[in-house]
Amino acid sequence: MLSFSLTLLLASVIAISQATPLRLRSRQRGIQWQQCPDEKDSPLQCANLTVPLDYSGELSNATVPLELFRVPAPNNRSNGSVLLNFGGPGANGRLSLFSYKEILQGITGGNHDLIAVVPRGTGNNTLRFSCYNTELERMTSDLVYDLPNGLSSDTAVGKLWVHSKFKADACYATQNKTGSFVSTASTARDFMSVVDALDEDGMLRYWGISYGTVLGSTLAAMYPDRIDKMVLDAVVNLHEYYQNKEREMFSDADNVFRGFCSGCVDSPETCPLGRNTTAAELEASIYSMIEKIKYNPYSVTVPVLGPTIIDYTTVRTRIISDLYSPVLWPSTASFLNGLLTGNGSAVAEYLASVSVRPSGMEAEAQFGVKCSDAFATMSSAEELAITIQTRQQSSRIGGDTADYVPMVCAHWKLAAKERYDGDFRVKTKTPVLFIGNTHDPVTPLVSARNVSSGFEGSVLLQHDGYGHGSLELASLCTAKATRAYFRNGTLPEANTKCDTTGSLFSGETGWDEVLEELGKK
Repeated sequence: MLSFSLTLLLASVIAISQATPLRLRSRQRGIQWQQCPDEKDSPLQCANLTVPLDYSGELSNATVPLELFRVPAPNNRSNGSVLLNFGGPGANGRLSLFSYKEILQGITGGNHDLIAVVPRGTGNNTLRFSCYNTELERMTSDLVYDLPNGLSSDTAVGKLWVHSKFKADACYATQNKTGSFVSTASTARDFMSVVDALDEDGMLRYWGISYGTVLGSTLAAMYPDRIDKMVLDAVVNLHEYYQNKEREMFSDADNVFRGFCSGCVDSPETCPLGRNTTAAELEASIYSMIEKIKYNPYSVTVPVLGPTIIDYTTVRTRIISDLYSPVLWPSTASFLNGLLTGNGSAVAEYLASVSVRPSGMEAEAQFGVKCSDAFATMSSAEELAITIQTRQQSSRIGGDTADYVPMVCAHWKLAAKERYDGDFRVKTKTPVLFIGNTHDPVTPLVSARNVSSGFEGSVLLQHDGYGHGSLELASLCTAKATRAYFRNGTLPEANTKCDTTGSLFSGETGWDEVLEELGKK
């Protein structure tokens, strides 16, 4: 699951969405599934669905193909499809579906088809959002303007602000014809077009993670009477998201990092970084090392990449990224231990195994969706300063690692053709199940509480683990609760708190044991 960092005009000519359907719907009925060409030995199936480019009907002849991926229910005994969004926006739905298919089949009851719908602006075909005409243009821009974290120097925020305007201008230049059609509201209508084309019961069953909770909340608000089941996991504060003011997102990141340090010290066999020290001492030594690297960057030769500079931005970005997935923590610890001890081979081995930054196209898809969703642009860095400063002050380890995206959105010129403009106080046909991790680096539990409070009858289940979303560390309690919900609509008791399986720094998620237990029921 790629659930990348969730950082983020109101124009008079924009058609603002209410919870009522627009004129156009997909004309296609029935979806023709076939084996994916390059997945001959897997259950993954592929299809396309043609939908309107503009659901308002103003461009009624224009259409766009949606990419769909499906894993059928075991033995083809399906009680309806569950549509999925793994976050981003722009997370690879095909890869995530394939990676998590056994887990998702187990915790949704084992009798649903699982379908990943590729949102507009992402993927290969669905209004692919690119801010450059060629890869050379993109590479040149990224090389000339290497983007720092906001606290890497006293000039970093100013540099980010100037470059963010270049990025927004580049996106406008290449996307001014279709870039206004990739909003979350338009994607929500696409999802309901899929529901209609499936010819099942006309109801939506949905699991959304991270940004997928923004999409899910928007779906629920626009189509409350068509929600059969909906799980929103790793919840984004959608009120802040739509205003380009995501101040809450890093508020628990420091606690997650403390858990990383504590888990390392408690597991000296698998985490040499934590030997002969305390958790507090380890945390302090890592912060001290990061501060030193700010002024004296580390250099190492990395296979394939060649000579590489490891600076303040590199280290902090890698830490906050790896905090998403505890299964990665042993590798993260090896990287940090290499920096602390001067073991260049350990540092090089780690960097060779990870992607230092998202691909340019993936990042631009985020801009396309998130920035067109935002209701406000800004003319100066000072207007955005409260959001940036609040985030930076909320987390020592990660507060400045995502300053760039809201700055790009502040300059954005491609206002969405349609946005949902309701208040997200919603009563759905079936109440929504929210899941929030106790220790999540980018979607804190407080955000789940804030959003769930607006959904009448909903329940928030607290998944007492680390990482970004409940799939990162298994819990038999959480798995049973979600399975019961998908099978018969039963919600857990209010204030339910579920322990997770296994221990940190084991390198295991615990899902093998949990799925085995579920199979006995």
